[in-house]
Amino acid sequence: MLKIGSLKLKSNLILAPMAGITDLPFRMLCRRFGAELAFVEMINCRSISHKSRKTKHMLSTLPQDRPLGVQILGCEEKYILKALDVLRPYKFNILDFNAACPAKKVVRRGEGAALLKEPKKLNKLLKLAVKNSKIPVTVKMRLGWDKDSVNARETALYAQDAGVSGLFVHGRTKTQEYGGNVDYKLIAEVKKALDIPVFASGDIFSAQLAKKMLNETHCDGLVVARGSFGNPWIFKEIKEFLRTGRILPRPERSEVIKVMLEHLHASVSFYGERNGIILFRKFFGWYTKGIRDIRPLREQSSRLKTRLEMEAIINLLS
Repeated sequence: MLKIGSLKLKSNLILAPMAGITDLPFRMLCRRFGAELAFVEMINCRSISHKSRKTKHMLSTLPQDRPLGVQILGCEEKYILKALDVLRPYKFNILDFNAACPAKKVVRRGEGAALLKEPKKLNKLLKLAVKNSKIPVTVKMRLGWDKDSVNARETALYAQDAGVSGLFVHGRTKTQEYGGNVDYKLIAEVKKALDIPVFASGDIFSAQLAKKMLNETHCDGLVVARGSFGNPWIFKEIKEFLRTGRILPRPERSEVIKVMLEHLHASVSFYGERNGIILFRKFFGWYTKGIRDIRPLREQSSRLKTRLEMEAIINLLS
């Protein structure tokens, strides 16, 4: 059984925290297909501190939405402490600290991947989080800022020194964002250097790539991100391939439609009809990837405003 601090996991497959993606409806879908640990969307510490209605809604969960982590984004001690104080009553199982997000608006504030330039500052912030958190603290990081400043091993050791219980590493630098190739060798070096569990992330788009990641990095588990977009089945496929070597067939069109409708209804129930439809539109695009002559329906879906209209479009896929 895998452990991250006091948290025991039955599986090593994790759904990554992703802004605008890993809301309650999507998490529950992914759990049904085999995601063990999931996270709410990445949340800025300032936003948590302000206790806005939107942030409270993002933190919504259910008893069966477990084990569950929350990922915070920040670089200022006072806001990190305020965020930890606000989060204390919530029953999260893990607190993850983001040092990986490459978005321009994030790094411009000195947050996310910008902290890879300052491993000692990251160490200090992580120590603060560990000291003031009642649940295990982990950190998400990248290999470095760019190809000329790869410092993954150094940064990971600083994180371990701070007392984190686990580390999630994306196999790219900040400047690569999501382009170029994942560096399995550098992830393996991070894993070899640490005593805490290390989880690998990056380009896990299939069961075969999941196995390749584990084989080449020797990490303790996998963090699935973009590979889950419109594809909650990926967790089931990975689990089966790792266990038996069997490649599961892709779901039938009827199964895709069934899951799309379930996701749509959950989104509308969670956000209300207007916002639920708007947020579901991007998922429609992902679910229908690869379907022949889908472009006209995608264009129609981008303008829909009601649940009945979206249901009608989805049912046209059958």
